[in-house]
Amino acid sequence: MQQLHLPADVLLAEAQAARRPDAQPILKISAQYSFKNWYDSQGKLRKYACRMVGISPHEMVLVVPVIGRAGASVAVECEEFGELEGTVGLTANKGFTVKIKATDEERAKLASKIAWHEKFYKQETIDKRQHKRIVPANPLSSLIMADGSCVRCFVIDMSVSGVAVSADIVPPLGTPLAVGKMVGRVVRHTADGFAVKFIQTLAVSALERMVIQPPK
Repeated sequence: MQQLHLPADVLLAEAQAARRPDAQPILKISAQYSFKNWYDSQGKLRKYACRMVGISPHEMVLVVPVIGRAGASVAVECEEFGELEGTVGLTANKGFTVKIKATDEERAKLASKIAWHEKFYKQETIDKRQHKRIVPANPLSSLIMADGSCVRCFVIDMSVSGVAVSADIVPPLGTPLAVGKMVGRVVRHTADGFAVKFIQTLAVSALERMVIQPPK
């Protein structure tokens, strides 16, 4: 199949971005992902929150709470680019790359979406929900369970009173735990994770420092 000739500004330097999971983010798009045949105890497909930090018509880079094995089938959904399917490529501490499966026509459409996003995202108006939540610059943190065990997690968003996270576990409602250094209880389950309400509120200026404690 002939390779499409795409505009240079659309190809986000695959050698620098889409091939380096630990690279400095080029963009920050909230998304969801799931692995084929990964189900929870109720038989539902497990979905996790993630952040897309690089994309081209051939590959994308995700920062994630759960890292799959190389070659695993993965589906990624986001508002900006719709649903994309592919396989896990390179893996690193923060996430992995996804080799996108698509026809030439589908890649051309994706290229157009990427070009539009690259051209206009810096001028986009601020999300109206931003005054209600804060999206951390570094979304990876740790859950400290009551027994002292530590679980890697992805912080979807946070506020002075609580945080929404995605992880490879979904604790029962009421479970006490700490997200980073903030202690709270699980108060709600979501499609891609759960919400934790802090025992005490926190100053906005201290949120990132207290909540974001990357796993070692």
